[in-house]
Amino acid sequence: MRRLLALVCVLWVLAYANDRLNAWIEATDLPVLVHATAPEVRDRNGELLRAYVIEDGLWRMAVTSDQVDPLFYRMLIAYEDKRFYDHAGIDPIATLRAGAQGVRHGRIVSGASTLTMQVARLLERGTTGQWQGKLRQMRLALALERRLSKGEILALYSLLAPYGGNVEGVRAASLIWLGKEPRRLTPAEAALLVALPQAPESRRPDRNPEAAREARNRVMLRMAEAGVIPLAAAQSDALDPSPEGRHPMPQLAQHMADRAVALGPGNSSGRHDLTLDATLQRSLEQLARTHAARLDPRLSLAITLADHQSGEILASVGSPNYSSTENQGFVDMTQAKRSPGSTLKPLVYGLAFDRGLAHPETLILDTPVYFGSYAPKNFDGEYRGELTVRRALQLSLNVPVVRLTEALGPAHLMAALRSANLKPELQGGTPGLALALGGVGLTLEEMTQLYAGLANEGISRPLHWLKSSSSTENLQQTLISRASAWQIGHILADITPPPAAGPAGHIAWKTGTSYGHRDAWALGWDGQFVIGVWIGRPDGTPVPGAFGAGLAAPVLFEALGRARSRPEPLRPPPPETLISTNAKLPANLQRFGPRPQTSTFQLTFPPDGATLSAMPSGVPLKLRGGTPPYTLLADGAVVASGLYRPQILAPVVGPGFTTLSVIDAAGNSERITIELR
Repeated sequence: MRRLLALVCVLWVLAYANDRLNAWIEATDLPVLVHATAPEVRDRNGELLRAYVIEDGLWRMAVTSDQVDPLFYRMLIAYEDKRFYDHAGIDPIATLRAGAQGVRHGRIVSGASTLTMQVARLLERGTTGQWQGKLRQMRLALALERRLSKGEILALYSLLAPYGGNVEGVRAASLIWLGKEPRRLTPAEAALLVALPQAPESRRPDRNPEAAREARNRVMLRMAEAGVIPLAAAQSDALDPSPEGRHPMPQLAQHMADRAVALGPGNSSGRHDLTLDATLQRSLEQLARTHAARLDPRLSLAITLADHQSGEILASVGSPNYSSTENQGFVDMTQAKRSPGSTLKPLVYGLAFDRGLAHPETLILDTPVYFGSYAPKNFDGEYRGELTVRRALQLSLNVPVVRLTEALGPAHLMAALRSANLKPELQGGTPGLALALGGVGLTLEEMTQLYAGLANEGISRPLHWLKSSSSTENLQQTLISRASAWQIGHILADITPPPAAGPAGHIAWKTGTSYGHRDAWALGWDGQFVIGVWIGRPDGTPVPGAFGAGLAAPVLFEALGRARSRPEPLRPPPPETLISTNAKLPANLQRFGPRPQTSTFQLTFPPDGATLSAMPSGVPLKLRGGTPPYTLLADGAVVASGLYRPQILAPVVGPGFTTLSVIDAAGNSERITIELR
């Protein structure tokens, strides 16, 4: 009876103690279980482009179990807590063993801390040196086991484990110490990631590589003894050197990454997925640095490359060096409003084709002309007389395109830019004829979007770089007809590439140089890609001698060569395209503007081919007919204008051969070549 009563008392005491223990555990206040992680920007395939430190400058990156090699978890549990899946937060066997060893040796021989207890310490940032701290960790470990799954506890360890310096968590540690994601690890790499959190400062690979190597090898030897890895693998990997420094975090597409992070937190883990291709981005950033090294260090360079059929931006380089102060590398020049120079001319011609004002084989005058007080001049100061629209665009002549813009109306050109989902900026309120020559502010990304519309059969849609905003079909607009778009591409594809262009194949391309040589541009496309290149000073200071053809075009061709594995041909002409010689065009398309009437205008003296004695006062010319005022050109350059008398003294003194041209107000012209002795 006494034994039965004693047993009942013991059971009552144990039940009472268990109830008190349960109440004590349930009353535990859990610390915050959600922790800030670095915002991440990834490419279209999930590759990390750029990550950011969190507060206090820590590298702590979101991690899931499928992002880490299972070998790491097997080694971690076998080394740190082999009964992890069997205990409830405290390992009684390990505790009894540690206590017995401590009594026997008079010192701590082995620890009894479980992985759950380590997570408890990491959550509270506590210490293990005092018994009060150990008791608190045991209580919290018991509480964590009741409220979290084993997988969630391992996830917290993977996120918070210290790896030396400002590195926390297995993903950040793998990227910084191993230079790779932890998805695939060798036994030596996994062992290092297991060993470092035990003594993160004394084993830092950048400060104590030998200590890190020895700790790693001890882990591998234990794992071989436990059968986690083959002994041969442990022995061979033990010979590998330990990392001796930090690997830089990926820093690709830094400007684009900044734009993505500025939009908001991204998805639930702070991740931003872009349409960029990391391999292509890395290649074009290297290309930008290589070309920038040959330029004035104050110059910046930007590149935008997109798939013109989908509208996805595949690479975006805002500057050659994000951290450079000399050329303001922190400024994203793909987003800066700049004058596009002559790169707007293809749009003007395409609109003129659609309006029935011209055809590629239409003849147009390249002669001095006045529109009120505005007198456009060609970039080289010379005039070619009458030539085809095709040739005028290929030579990027200013006068013909302004003539077409005057017929179209500058407001129509501005409306076309806006309908292409661009945001042009004008200094004045009303667009003028100079709009066709770049008198407007547009970004490189906008210009690339405009050319993407030309490449995509005249259908313009916004370029996009966030994968979450890939649907832009509802925003697409018809910029020009597909026949006109093909004609523009066909004309531009016949321009001879620059000598340094490289083997880029058959592409449609156009360069531009803004007023004062402030901006050098090159834009072009093939059957798949569209590329824009800008070079200049971010502060808008002139760059004497800078031309789009000389500076930007070689970058364009090399960038396209890097983007594609094989040339993508331009599209064939649509069936409605009018392909004809000038003679077979309708009468209204054979010539644009006033028609020369050479029969009523003559340069009667001196005769063509004459040899004259040079005179200090110049060469006398005599005219018959024509409509004043007259303009006089010598070797293609204007030397006098606003002339009303039929007798002209040309200020040419020789010696040598000289070509003299006279153009009347109606566009009629006469030309002679003489020799002065």
